[in-house]
Amino acid sequence: MKIGVIGGGQLGRMLALAGTPLGMKFVFLDPAHDACAATLGEHIHADYHDHEHLRQLADQVDMVTFEFESVPADTVAFLSQFVPVYPCAESLRIARDRLLEKNLFRSLQIPVAPFAPVDSQTDLEQAVASIGLPAVLKTRTLGYDGKGQKVLRETADVGQAFAELGSVPCILEAFVEFSGEVSLIAVRSRDGISNFYPLVHNTHSNGILRVSIASHQHPLQSLAEQYTAAVLDHLNYVGVMAFEFFEIDGGLKANEIAPRVHNSGHWTIEGAECSQFENHLRAITGLPLGSTAKLGESAMINFIGSVPAISGLAAIADCHVHDYGKAFKEGRKVGHATVRSADSETLRRRLAEIEALMVADK
Repeated sequence: MKIGVIGGGQLGRMLALAGTPLGMKFVFLDPAHDACAATLGEHIHADYHDHEHLRQLADQVDMVTFEFESVPADTVAFLSQFVPVYPCAESLRIARDRLLEKNLFRSLQIPVAPFAPVDSQTDLEQAVASIGLPAVLKTRTLGYDGKGQKVLRETADVGQAFAELGSVPCILEAFVEFSGEVSLIAVRSRDGISNFYPLVHNTHSNGILRVSIASHQHPLQSLAEQYTAAVLDHLNYVGVMAFEFFEIDGGLKANEIAPRVHNSGHWTIEGAECSQFENHLRAITGLPLGSTAKLGESAMINFIGSVPAISGLAAIADCHVHDYGKAFKEGRKVGHATVRSADSETLRRRLAEIEALMVADK
């Protein structure tokens, strides 16, 4: 089985690491010369709009998937003329556009914060008058890890906000006071079976995910599964999807979905019976889904900008290091570690040891 992957970053790399033991081979299409997944398969160096090279990819593989939602939906639609592509183009089209995404949630009666489309400065001022402040202005597409968004706290923040985000189509969302941020990693097979991993507690800093801790019997697990299943079934989705929520007043409000394997699910590589990466590949190739059960207590910590000394990390019990092989750069995800333990107190102590190494490394 040969899998084509649109994108050659760390998610593509981890897909290949999961698929290689299953006898799968990989071809990555990515415009970057230094795509970090390229060492694990063939690399077609081409733009995502390059139909000639996209057709070359389709001719070489049995099916195609993608590793992030910045891939144009038109690219997936083009490829699907020649080879099966999972998830489908419609799933990508909706998930990469925050307005379409929020409208979908609302249509499925999944709670969301108040929002309004913004296509001009006048639209923004009218939306602020309706929704109020504080609020968050976000570009409808391409924003991630804190990019493409601006928090508006007072009237003075509104005047240049639309121009500051590039005068592109945006969405204004009410700022919600939440007690926690959680995500649900789900996988749906080609025959419509869905499995769910435990809800994950996420901690962000400057818009970038820093730590994810897999929960134990979270009281909102079944509600999160209900909301996520509604989206998966509506889209006839195939593969792994992440659904991010805000915990508010004992319930959940939808933030966004990611139509792919997700950073908050990296803990599953060593912390679950079957990782999100292997389960994604199982789903798209028609194999039976693997178990999503946890193996003890587990967490993931991101390495931003640089990876601490491997010697220090290796000295921490049950710490599993993933260096993506990317050039170190401030604000860039260059690796992560999965940490496991038999109890939550030990898990947090090991996370603190890693954080101390990260501080010492700077």
